[in-house]
Amino acid sequence: MKREEAYRDAAARADARKAALLSSALAAKARVAPARLKQDAKDKATETLTGGAAHAAAQVRQRPAASAAAAGALALYLLRRPLGALFRRIYVRISNRTEEISETDDG
Repeated sequence: MKREEAYRDAAARADARKAALLSSALAAKARVAPARLKQDAKDKATETLTGGAAHAAAQVRQRPAASAAAAGALALYLLRRPLGALFRRIYVRISNRTEEISETDDG
């Protein structure tokens, strides 16, 4: 009888472990599904953007002058070509004061 009971116990443990393994495999398969990964990526991106925006707003409230200076520097960086062309044109006009050469054809 003891061998039969040991066999039944071993078979029951094996069935329980097999069920646990299959359950784990199904859970892992569900976690790696493309739709789940896509949704996780969207959630993480949304969380990061909202957290970043809240952090930036807090920094602006703490240091408004530094934030304004940084925004101004960024604006100057983005507008460097049009501003450079404008200043170059003004410099040429100031340094070259010849009245006979007109910038336009009419005069």
